[in-house]
Amino acid sequence: MTRLRSHLPVLCLLLAIAAVAQPAVHGQPMFRSTVRTVPIYATVIDSGGRLVPDLTQDDFTVFDNGKPSETALFSSDPQPFTAVVMLDTSASMTANLKLLNRAAEQFLLRLLPVDRAQVGAFNDKIQLSGTFTNDRDALIRALNELYFGNPTRLNDAIATSLDALKAVDGRRVILVFTDGEDTSSRERFGTVLGRARDEEVMVYSIGLESEYFNGLRPVRTRPSRDLRKISEETGGGYFELQQTDELGPAFGRVAQELRSQYLIGFTPAALDGKVHKLEVRTRKPGMTVRARKSFLASGDKS
Repeated sequence: MTRLRSHLPVLCLLLAIAAVAQPAVHGQPMFRSTVRTVPIYATVIDSGGRLVPDLTQDDFTVFDNGKPSETALFSSDPQPFTAVVMLDTSASMTANLKLLNRAAEQFLLRLLPVDRAQVGAFNDKIQLSGTFTNDRDALIRALNELYFGNPTRLNDAIATSLDALKAVDGRRVILVFTDGEDTSSRERFGTVLGRARDEEVMVYSIGLESEYFNGLRPVRTRPSRDLRKISEETGGGYFELQQTDELGPAFGRVAQELRSQYLIGFTPAALDGKVHKLEVRTRKPGMTVRARKSFLASGDKS
């Protein structure tokens, strides 16, 4: 597995903040203690659902357990990311697999050289392409090598994606697609939700209502409600579709949002090892901020 290290210092999670009292060496201050700076990636949309790219640091307020916190870092520049694109290839999607692959291409084609990704599939098995890469052609070829099967192991697919991202530095994203409920995972949803929150991984999800013939009769599927919950909790977006022709625009929209987010870093008042509620507000009227709703206030994030 490739180990990705961010080239942007604003992504560092540990900042030295306390200089020692004795004289500096060679004119440079020396530092003893560190405190974790919590990164937040915030998406801002207006009343028409359009992305808002031109806000400043003064337009945002971060609330840690209901109390406003001072912003330590801010950037509106696009940030590199590492992503797992995980697709439901269970039996209900058999007739739409080619459409799904072409839609996923819309995300992969928008990767920049600083980004990395893997593609994967879930059904009765969990499959990953194997290596994080910025080679878009290789990723698109890998889409055509994904297997299909019958059950839907949605929770296991998210857990496997989290495992793949665990050794990766910097901004980490899971983009998961399904048209149904989890049917046979070993992992519980609460477990993967807690992991995504604590490991600071943003989950985007796309759900599709679809219809297929199960050998006896037509069956109408509905995407899992857990998709919206994990996306809202981790600051990603959730898109629920009724038509397959909406798939391409939805995957493209995820890529657009990842290029349009604000990076906001703040220092927690206490690193008490507990889960803190998190809220980001903007002073601009008529705008909605989407960001993760909680974080684990632990200093051990190196």
